[in-house]
Amino acid sequence: MAQYDVIVIGSGPGGYVAAIRCAQLGLKTACVEGRETLGGTCLNVGCIPSKALLHASHQLHEAEHNFAKMGLKGKTPSVDWKQMLSYKEDAIGQNTKGIEFLFKKNKIDWLKGWGSIPAAGKVKVGNETYETKNIIIASGSEPASVPGADVTIDEKIVVTSTGALELGKIPKKLVVIGAGVIGLELGSVYARLGSEVQVIEFMDSITPGMDSEVQKTFKRLLSKQGLNFKLGAAVNKVETTKSKAKVSYTLRKDDSAHTVDADVVLVSTGRKPFTDGLGLEELGVEMSPRGQIKADDQWRTNVTGIYAIGDCIDGPMLAHKAEDEGMAAAEVIAGKHGHVNYGVIPGVIYTHPEVANVGVTEEQLREQGIAYKAGKFSFMGNGRAKANFAGDGFVKILADKETDRILGAHIIGPMAGDLIHEICVAMEFGASAEDLALTCHAHPTYSEAVREAALACGDGPIHM
Repeated sequence: MAQYDVIVIGSGPGGYVAAIRCAQLGLKTACVEGRETLGGTCLNVGCIPSKALLHASHQLHEAEHNFAKMGLKGKTPSVDWKQMLSYKEDAIGQNTKGIEFLFKKNKIDWLKGWGSIPAAGKVKVGNETYETKNIIIASGSEPASVPGADVTIDEKIVVTSTGALELGKIPKKLVVIGAGVIGLELGSVYARLGSEVQVIEFMDSITPGMDSEVQKTFKRLLSKQGLNFKLGAAVNKVETTKSKAKVSYTLRKDDSAHTVDADVVLVSTGRKPFTDGLGLEELGVEMSPRGQIKADDQWRTNVTGIYAIGDCIDGPMLAHKAEDEGMAAAEVIAGKHGHVNYGVIPGVIYTHPEVANVGVTEEQLREQGIAYKAGKFSFMGNGRAKANFAGDGFVKILADKETDRILGAHIIGPMAGDLIHEICVAMEFGASAEDLALTCHAHPTYSEAVREAALACGDGPIHM
C-alpha cells in the first residue's frame, strides 16, 4: 500500500490548488516545496509582489496627477522605498501563510525540500523517499534568457523579475528588454517612481500576439506615462561595470547599431519550463523540443501514474490556467471528469489602464476565414470612467456574424481584469452578444461599457 494517494511537486498556484482539491476529494496528499514558503513564483516573486508595487506606485501617480483636481490639496507624498518594499513583503507573507493554513486545514503534508522522481510511484525529497500512487508535476517555470545575446544575469544590475522586485534603490535609468506583460508592468512601476524607462522589443509592436488595436492604444498611453519604446530592435550584448550597464542593440529595419546606458537592465523575454533535477530523462518522460513535459488531454504523461500541469506543459504560462489544470487533474485522479476550457482563459496586464483579453483576436478570425462582427465602446462614453479620470481605452467584443455567439473580447481601460470575467462566463455558456446586451447592468459602473460594446454588435450603443 502506497504511503500517499498523490504527491504534488511544486506549491505554486497549480500545485497548491491541485493538492487542496485532491485532499477535498478524499485522497491522502502531500506537496513538495523547496522554498521556505509556499506559493511558488506567483506568491513569492511574481504575481503578488508585483501587484503590491503596482498598487503603491499607482497611488503615488494619483496623488501627483489627480488629487488636486478632486480638491485634495496638500504636499505630494515622497517615496520611502524601504517601506514600500516592506509593504510588498507583508503582502507576500499574508498570502504564503494563507496557503500554509489551507494545507493544515486540508491535512496536506508539506514535504520540505526539492523533489525528484527516482521511479514511477516514488518521490525523493532530501534523503527520504516517499511512495505514492500518483504524482502531479507542477514545477512551474523560470525566466528565459535573451535569445542569441551575450547577457549575464546577476540580479543586481542585470535582473529578472525576481531582482526587479527587490532593488536596493530606485534606478535613475532602467532598460527593459522585452515589451511583454512582465516588462510593461514593472517598467510602469519604476516610471511612476521616477525612473527613466527605455523598453527594447524585438518585434514591431508591444505585447506580441495581442489585438492590434489594443497594442497601438496601449503603447500610446504608456508613452504618455513616460515609457520610451524602441521596437524592431535585437539586443546583442549587455556589458556591466560595478554600478552601470550598457545595452547594445541593432535596429532590424536598417541594421544600424545602437547603445543605451542604464543603472539597471530588466530581462523580461519570457519564461521557460523549470524541470531541472526531477529526473524526467531517466524516467523516459516525453518532452517537447521547447523543454515542456508532454501531457495528454487528461494531463497524463507517457509514464503511468505521472501527471503534469501548469507552466511546465504546453499552453499560456498563467497562474489561473495552472489552477484550472490542477483542479482538473485532481478530478481525473479521483475518478471524476476533469475539464479545462482552453478557449476561455483570460489574460490580464495590471498596468494602468489595465488590459484584458479572452478568446480570439480579429487577426486570428481573419486568418481562419471566420465572418465576424466587432462591437466597440469607448470608456469616454462611460459616466463612471469620466468621473474617475479613467476614460482612456475601450471594450471590443467579437461575435460570429451569423449566430452572434461571442468569440472573443479585448478591453483596455479601468478594471479591465475584472470586467473581462463577465464575458468569460458568457462565453463558457455559449452566450450571444445580444444576451449580454439584454442583461441589466447597474449604473454607474465600468461594466456598462461591456454592455454598450455588446449593443454595438447589434443596432448600436446608446451612449456613443
